[in-house]
Parts: sequence; structure tokens; C-alpha cells
Amino acid sequence: MRDRSWREGDSEMDWDFFWADVHWVHETFDHVYLQEHQKINHYRNHYELTRKDLLVKNVKRMIKTMEKEYGKTEAAKFEFITTSYVLPQEHALFQEEFKRNPGSVWIMKPVGKAQGKGIFLINKMSQISQWRKDPRVRGGSDGDAPEAYIVQKYIENPYLIGGKKFDIRVYVLVTSYYPLVVYIHRNGFCRFSNYQFSMNSKDISNLYIHATNVAIQKTSPHYDGDKGCKWLLRNLKTYLTSKHGTAAINELFTEMEALIVRSLMSVQKVMINDKHCFELYGYDILIDDALRPWLLEVNASPSLTAETQFDYDLKYAMLNDAFDVIDFEKRYTNDKKLRTRVGGFDLVYNDGPVKHERTSSYASYLGCYHPIKRAPRIKKRLGGGAGSGPTVPN
Repeated sequence: MRDRSWREGDSEMDWDFFWADVHWVHETFDHVYLQEHQKINHYRNHYELTRKDLLVKNVKRMIKTMEKEYGKTEAAKFEFITTSYVLPQEHALFQEEFKRNPGSVWIMKPVGKAQGKGIFLINKMSQISQWRKDPRVRGGSDGDAPEAYIVQKYIENPYLIGGKKFDIRVYVLVTSYYPLVVYIHRNGFCRFSNYQFSMNSKDISNLYIHATNVAIQKTSPHYDGDKGCKWLLRNLKTYLTSKHGTAAINELFTEMEALIVRSLMSVQKVMINDKHCFELYGYDILIDDALRPWLLEVNASPSLTAETQFDYDLKYAMLNDAFDVIDFEKRYTNDKKLRTRVGGFDLVYNDGPVKHERTSSYASYLGCYHPIKRAPRIKKRLGGGAGSGPTVPN
């Protein structure tokens, strides 16, 4: 923000743009009046997409709607989340499903936490009973109900590189829900575990094997702070293409893009659209050994801290591109049409799919080459809080 010659304001409401946290949105947004020009980086009920239990609920509803209106084949395209139940409400349903697949592995996640906090794996129903009694997952005093969790069928056949599990972070910018306008950035990254993948029962509790969150991997004794634990997405695409061919990997990345758009379509009708709002989401996607993508979760506040200088440069460039799309400086006010390419962001959906002009058959630009320049302000100079809070362009 400073490198764009913006300055930080000190007023409660006299600003042009507010990079707010979700707590401010929950507590304050409904009680303020925004001027015509003011923008904020969250939608009022963003949690319909970013809370794990509500995401599952909305996608399940979309599947039923699609099946009723268009048939099972179209509905199946929305089956990109593994079998899921919300606990403790759906404990009985989960118990029945578990009995049908004894010994299967499931992953437990708190519905409203990030960075891998509270995650663990189970393969016995008795572990659920222990969880319900654990005071760490209870809301407060004795007798309170356990914290809401989601339990999902664990993907036991993830695609491995060097024997290690990874997932993919994709940056998605939504500037409107009515009409639905979606940009996806070409530069994402993969996050790798530090240990060889294993489904042995003795390894089920080892999160260094099963969770790829950087917050968890950074605490591993095998973690190298100089190298980090990430690959650039285009490096992954190049690697996979060398193994499986261009056609198969183009299909995979196009399906990842379709997964993202379909998840947004699933919440479109319940999301409170507001011309003052936009949202930069961090999508976490895992691919299995059959090259099928699965949606793990959607983050409302994807981490903008950096492991390495290269990580910093990537996020700096992505965020700068996002501000170019939003166009606070009004450089493109005379444009009649939405720009289809802004830096690394490609417009992929504008009240309907956006077709590429140069191609006869559609292939996603996700993971395609986009240069990453050295950021003009290095992270050590920037510090943790620079540019946060209300900001006003000069």
C-alpha cells in the first residue's frame, strides 16, 4: 500500500479503503454507513463460504438443486468435497457411515479455525468419545457442548512427490456476487509436508505427515527455514506435465478452476452482495493419485506473511495485482468492459464462463507463467503491521 503512495488514516470512518479483519466485519459492518466510494475487503456473510460446516451445507444444497433441475450427471460436478458430517449435530449419521466402512480414516477439523489448529485424524469410534470429553474442545465451563467440528473422509491416496503429501493454495478474487465476477491468479503455490507420507496406524497422529499447513510444518525438526516448504504452482504444473502429458494436466487445472467457480455458485444465492465489498480468498485444494482435485477449505483471510524472500515477492505481486483489479485510483473508470487480464489475475467468470480469445478449446491459465519481480520493499523493512487498517490514497 505504501509503495502505491497510499497513506494510513487515523479516522474511524473517514477512509477510502479498509483492509478489515473478519471480527470487525462481524461486529461493526452492520452498524455503519459507507459512502459511495468506500471499499472493504470482506462480504458481510463471507462465512457462508469460509466456515467449513457452512461450505459443506451450501455445496450439499447445490448438489440437490442441480440433481432436481438438471440431473445426476450435472450434480456430480459439484461433488468436490469428501463425505462430511458436522459434529456433534450429525454424530448419529456419522456413526452409521463409519459402521459401513470400519477402520476407515477420517479427519476432524474445528469449523471456524485456520492454520491447522485443532486438526486430528481418527480411525476408531472410541476416539470420538474421547474428543467429546476433552475440555480443550469445550466452549467454557463444565457441561458445555463440545466445540463444533467437521469430520471428513480422509483422502488416503493423495498425489505424492518425493513420497510427500502436498496441497495447493490458489488466490481467488471475487468483485461481485450479482453478477458473479471471479478472477483467479496464475501464481499460486504448493505446501509440502516434511515427512514421507504413510497411512500406517502408528503414524495417524503425526500431523507432520498429514497436515501441510505451514504453521504446523514450521515446527517440524526437519523444517529448513531458508528453503521453506513451498513450490511455485507453475513448477508443479511443469513437473506434472512431464509425468502425465499436456492434455491430462490441462484437464486437471481446468477442473480445479471449475471447482472454484462451482463453490462460489453454491453460495451465490445466500451471499449478501454489496458494491462496497470484494473478497480475496485463499483456496486450498488437494489432488489425488487419479489426478482428481478436492476442495479442502476456503480461507477468508489467507496468510500474507512470508517464509522466504521469494514467498514475500509472490504475495506482494499478487496483492498489488488485486488492487489493480479493484482500481481504487480510478485509472480505468472509462472502460466499458471488465478487463480480462490484470497482472497475474485472469477473469474466468462474469455472469458466465469467460472464454479465452486465443484458444479453440478452453484450458485454464492457472499455473501458467507470470513473472515475479523483486518487491521494492523487502519484508524486513516492512515489518508485520505496515499498511494494515484504514488506508487513503493520496
